[in-house]
Amino acid sequence: MGSVQIVTTILAAAITAVAVWLAVRAVLKMTAVIRLGQPAPERFTDKGARTKTMLVETAGHTRMLKWGVVGAAHWFVMVGFIVLSLLVLEAYFEVVTPTGGLPIIGHWTIFGLATEVITVLGLVGIVVLMAIRLRNRPNRPGGRSRFTGSTMWQGYFVEWIVLLVLIFGLLIRGFKVATDHFEYPFWATPVSHAVGAVLPDWQDGTSVAAVIKIIISMTWLIVISLNVTMGVAWHRFLAFPNIFFKREPARPAGSGLGALRPMTSQGKPLDFEEADPEKDQFGVAHVEQFSWKGLLDFSTCTECGRCQSQCPAWNTGKPLSPKLLVLSLRDHAYAKAPYLLAGGGKDLTGEEKATQAQLAHLDVLALAEADKPLIGTAEEGGVIDPDVLWSCTTCGACVEQCPVDIEHVDHIVDMRRYQVLIESSFPSEAGVMLRNLENKGNPWGAPQNTREDWTKGLDFEVPRVGEVDDFEYLFWVGCAGAFEDRAKKTTRAVATLLNEAGVKFAILGEGETCSGDPARRIGNEFVFQMLAQQNVETLNEAFEGREKAKRKIVATCPHCFNTLGNEYGQLGGEFEVVHHTQLLAHLVSTGKLTPVQPVDGGVTYHDPCYLGRHNRVFAAPREVLGDAIEGDLTEMPRNSERSFCCGAGGARMWMEEKIGKRINVDRVEEAMATGAKTVAVGCPFCSTMLNDGVNGKGAGEQVEVIDVASVLLRSVKPEQPQGGKETAPVG
Repeated sequence: MGSVQIVTTILAAAITAVAVWLAVRAVLKMTAVIRLGQPAPERFTDKGARTKTMLVETAGHTRMLKWGVVGAAHWFVMVGFIVLSLLVLEAYFEVVTPTGGLPIIGHWTIFGLATEVITVLGLVGIVVLMAIRLRNRPNRPGGRSRFTGSTMWQGYFVEWIVLLVLIFGLLIRGFKVATDHFEYPFWATPVSHAVGAVLPDWQDGTSVAAVIKIIISMTWLIVISLNVTMGVAWHRFLAFPNIFFKREPARPAGSGLGALRPMTSQGKPLDFEEADPEKDQFGVAHVEQFSWKGLLDFSTCTECGRCQSQCPAWNTGKPLSPKLLVLSLRDHAYAKAPYLLAGGGKDLTGEEKATQAQLAHLDVLALAEADKPLIGTAEEGGVIDPDVLWSCTTCGACVEQCPVDIEHVDHIVDMRRYQVLIESSFPSEAGVMLRNLENKGNPWGAPQNTREDWTKGLDFEVPRVGEVDDFEYLFWVGCAGAFEDRAKKTTRAVATLLNEAGVKFAILGEGETCSGDPARRIGNEFVFQMLAQQNVETLNEAFEGREKAKRKIVATCPHCFNTLGNEYGQLGGEFEVVHHTQLLAHLVSTGKLTPVQPVDGGVTYHDPCYLGRHNRVFAAPREVLGDAIEGDLTEMPRNSERSFCCGAGGARMWMEEKIGKRINVDRVEEAMATGAKTVAVGCPFCSTMLNDGVNGKGAGEQVEVIDVASVLLRSVKPEQPQGGKETAPVG
């Protein structure tokens, strides 16, 4: 060992010892913070499916590759980080001797070939990612960036570290080539040989390049260890457990879509018949009341901004960014952690749990952070502004786009639950809707005895459950379908088509009440469970004696479709629920409905969030339209899983949109830009919002918004009267 190797060995050992010590300390701190969260025992079920999903999503990059070039570039960088870690290990042998290498595999030609390919593709990948970050920098001319609000120096730092590590890896190989100590043939490592051809025959060059590579790598580890909230770096490790512990590993898309996570206390679903606000947790009032998986979510955020770029609230000038919400919760959790780890915290009655002695040694910043309300205005020092919380439409775009499976919607609704149930703090106009749900069983406050008025004037009898026993489908009409004038046209169209196809169906009539979706999404779990339990009892009675496969429900409202199919199981209601577009597509494909006169004028289709993104029903409505219209369907730029929300979800249908541009107007402008004269929808909420948007643009005479079922009816029964222009909703 020469003098150069002695120095390089000492430097490598010293910086590695410091980095490892700091890294262990950081991991222990992060683990302690995450463990502050509430229990979530359901996250440990079905380990086989969880392992498979985690491997498929990480190794296959299934979420990232939806973004094309950036996904492919990130895959090469990820693989490079994992595989080329072996070359960082090899550098420790090379600082000791220029001819050093990994034991056993270090001399295999296949290893040399694999690491050469990964190094080159990793270099290309990181340069592409750096270019994309620079092109999308927040201060660039031309509007908002998905990186707005991200800690940009951290992203640049990580990318430059990766680039330099890859470059010095090639330099190490080049010096070995130049000194004739390289073990791999030219055909397997042509780039390394090309680098070696221009480097001098410097015997110590390998050791010097190796120690620089180690210093760069350990500097990265030291920096991230001193910044435990540096998600752009830590996600390399945390993404694996975060994906493994996702809520529903078998879901094809984001596991936080579809059903909401039940309201829990100490990891157990809350039973409102026995719940006590002084003993049980009602929603989330403090950051430590999120589950440990929630705190892991916050720690894992990569600050990539894909959620932000797809969020309808953010894109229309509202203060909600799913990314910034998660980052605020993350930073608050870690800033408050010293206080919590010292035994601090408030019990459910608001009393401090720690003694003065426990808190005496704490930094004043941690104590100040502990005093911040989780929800509050800037003047109140709140972590999350109320306007941020109430801007969410629960459309799920953030969850669907997140590459590390953060469950934003669950966290937002958990905070809403506390605000509604304990603080009674929510937008005032939503109070009317909640009172109507409690007193009238529908958000419009319409009399229950008018639920069947939509059947008047039909040229066939609509059977009721109890009057007939041999029905195949229970037709869930929904509140909008029963009371809202535009939606009643859809209800009549679906009933007419089912009758035309010879499908035996029946309705509950006055026995039906609101599914509870708006109550649950606004955070009033109590009203949701009251309505849902009533409906489950009614439905179980209607299907008494039938196995699940024969307990079929067809619904025209995606919110009802989602609630009945995905959430009623939490309350003992197991049903096979289909959306009306799915049933109509089946009836057309089997010849029970035959379109005879194609509808012309150009048609575009708007994917409802709770039908498409939340429940992956994309094909059925398009199949129906494809059979019913003349020519091809004109797609909007944002469609299918990236469809843009209409603005009505999350109970926003009953709240005023006072900040920024109206979401429905943004969507209508996109629809009108296609040149289509008909905007087809599959949701009564979307119908209302888009109709209002069209009328607001003064285009009511040029563009028509109607349901897919009405389009099909016009094609199947051209002589069917259409009832003129859409009218305004009642209530």
